[in-house]
Amino acid sequence: MAEGDNVGSRDGLRDRLGAALYEPFLRRGERLGLAGRRGELLRRAHGRVVEIGAGTGLNVVHYPAAAEVVLTEPVPAMYRRLEKRVAGRTGMRPVQAPADALPMADASVDTVVSTLVLCTVPDVDRALAELTRVLRPGGRLLFCEHVRAEDPKLARRQTRLAAPWAAFAQGCRCDRDTVALLKQRFDIEDMSTARWRGMPSVVHPLIIGTATPNRAADHHHAR
Repeated sequence: MAEGDNVGSRDGLRDRLGAALYEPFLRRGERLGLAGRRGELLRRAHGRVVEIGAGTGLNVVHYPAAAEVVLTEPVPAMYRRLEKRVAGRTGMRPVQAPADALPMADASVDTVVSTLVLCTVPDVDRALAELTRVLRPGGRLLFCEHVRAEDPKLARRQTRLAAPWAAFAQGCRCDRDTVALLKQRFDIEDMSTARWRGMPSVVHPLIIGTATPNRAADHHHAR
């Protein structure tokens, strides 16, 4: 299950229900460790920050007070909940936009944050290209994503259940090889793996870390 970034979503009953059930569904996983992982990761955010697929705003409480954060979210039902969560908070600005069309100038962002988003983005490479566009030289991507398992048995289960899981979890792909996709656009600086406790096994494998645009991305941006 992901923070919302399904570009094709409409503001229908299914989306409203999904937004309402999102946090209750994740609550046990947050309590069993994911909230702590969010906090540890987001302490690294600095300068001008853009979060993609911010969903209902579970990351909001974890940002450093000095950070200037733009929280993007394309799904209207999620976005309304995000607006309520950031109301009255200084340095927080919600924007309704998908990950592959950010309303930011080239090389204008210090930190991009992606937590449980890339599993749902329809075109991951296009979204990652957009992140390299908006990041300044030396800018950094902070990520926490569930990924395809290295364990063959679990990977086969993810493949078998990918379609029904996506139907249940608003387009989330439990079998996506996000590490390989990241490496096409980014150099991974550091990455740890973990288990998303309290959630179904198909989304147990997590990666948490930081990355910078690779030379190929820098060259493309410079042209």
